[in-house]
Amino acid sequence: MAKIALTPALKEEYARLFDGCVVDPQAAPTIDRTAQQIASNRRRYAQVADRVGIPWYTVGIIHCMEGGLRFDRHLHNGDPLTARTVQVPAGRPLSGSPPFTWEESAEDALRLERMDQWTDWSIPGTLYKLEAYNGFGYRTRHPEVLTPYLWSFSNHYTAGKYVADGTWSATAKSKQCGAAVLLRRLAEMGELQFDAQGVPLTAASGQPKPATDLAPLVRYSTTVKSEAAEQLQRALNKFPGVFVRVDGIPGQRTSDACKRVLGHYLTGDPRLDTAKLRRASAQG
Repeated sequence: MAKIALTPALKEEYARLFDGCVVDPQAAPTIDRTAQQIASNRRRYAQVADRVGIPWYTVGIIHCMEGGLRFDRHLHNGDPLTARTVQVPAGRPLSGSPPFTWEESAEDALRLERMDQWTDWSIPGTLYKLEAYNGFGYRTRHPEVLTPYLWSFSNHYTAGKYVADGTWSATAKSKQCGAAVLLRRLAEMGELQFDAQGVPLTAASGQPKPATDLAPLVRYSTTVKSEAAEQLQRALNKFPGVFVRVDGIPGQRTSDACKRVLGHYLTGDPRLDTAKLRRASAQG
């Protein structure tokens, strides 16, 4: 198996693709059902994830990709739990006797892939480990095609896949939702939260933090420049009648545009605090 390192350039690639990921509208109902099924089994995934030391949703996504969300299949490759695995990796788990429980097989599969030794569970780090689980054959042999294991059912994938071990077809198309697409949909559903660097935010209970606990990505400033502010300004300019200079400094004009589009000024804008005081005074 080719060894690919998670370099800064590869991290940037994963982050860029994830941020620009748009699901195929025709596949949206299937994606939603699958993501909801993963979320409904959160507690079962968490039991294994806690023992291995990884996020619960990583277990759930791999379960979808390898076992079709069936709890009578090995997490290694989807073989039946009634015997050791036959497909690669064959003969797993090494210890114990069949039939295996889903939990003991899943833990064996994750430790075999050294998930327990991985510490970077940011979005890029997670996508790297998910791609590695399936292998880097697309990246090394067919770099013109982004692996469907991550990007199927999105704007990043059209066609091209391995139809069997070592057998490539440029016209075949994956019929399985990609792991990155599922990760994004789970985030869109509020089942998990990430900070600005793509690091997961999880409360002590294992549940995602409420949105109110998340610090604003952009705060009012007339001097501090940021990439997040620049992205906000570009987004605001897409609304009719809104014209903001894209300079990355979220000052008065940017805050005014937010007020026009969203109904409130940026956090930190003195006018926002004044408006709050006025409302409080009126209510009192």
